Amino acid sequence: MHLTLIAGFASSLFWPLTSWLHARMPWQDVLLLYAALHVLVCLPVHLGIARLTSGAVMAARAAPSEEARRPAANGKLVFLLMLLGFAIEGYALSAMLVHMVPLTQALGLGTAGLLIASLFGPAQVASRLLNLLLGGGLSQSRLAVIAAVLMPIGIVILLSTTPWFAGAVIFAICMGLGSGLTSIVGGTLPLELFGRQGYGSRMGWGTTAKQVTSAVAPVMMSISMAGIGVHGALWVVMAVGLAGAGAFALIPLVSRAPDGPAAIPS
Repeated sequence: MHLTLIAGFASSLFWPLTSWLHARMPWQDVLLLYAALHVLVCLPVHLGIARLTSGAVMAARAAPSEEARRPAANGKLVFLLMLLGFAIEGYALSAMLVHMVPLTQALGLGTAGLLIASLFGPAQVASRLLNLLLGGGLSQSRLAVIAAVLMPIGIVILLSTTPWFAGAVIFAICMGLGSGLTSIVGGTLPLELFGRQGYGSRMGWGTTAKQVTSAVAPVMMSISMAGIGVHGALWVVMAVGLAGAGAFALIPLVSRAPDGPAAIPS
């Protein structure tokens, strides 16, 4: 969670930086520059961390594990609902983030679209900080619903107030708050529902579901905007986001059912 606090500023820094670079060089060169940063900066950092932590990882594997928590009732159904929620939220967030600047400009906000988009990062950081300070007593299932509902609320506000600048600001803040909490829930919800045993496998499944839909979302959003317009595409994403919230909301109901837990993919 502490790492996600600083990571939340990435969009606030790199959206304006990307716009500034694009004004001075072709977009292909901008992408090549970012690729070089990944190889020359990020890769050495990750390699260094791997060397520093390899001993601690081996010691943790050798240590006796704690008693595993009993999985939730109807474990397979709960697991599938969790995957569905992650997949839907991944789709909705990716569809909006990739197109946020052109979307706000198409809604009549002009050059203010970049400023609005830059608010996304600080809102992410604020949500993570608030959760760190005040969210200790909140179940992760409820936090998942809150995170999923924030983006549809923001879209409704945006569509209802456009091209009012303040409405777009509230939209960006709602988006950032929801995204920040979603990144936390992605790691904490599987742990709350199923415990530590098999946690890595469940995290892998959840991340895969989210990444697959995130990869498809920008193309589908473009097709949607071309077919039914910007307003129609935004209403579709709003409905998709509510569906993700519905999947998370069903988890506590299903997990309290009397049926025993089923096997989880590993």
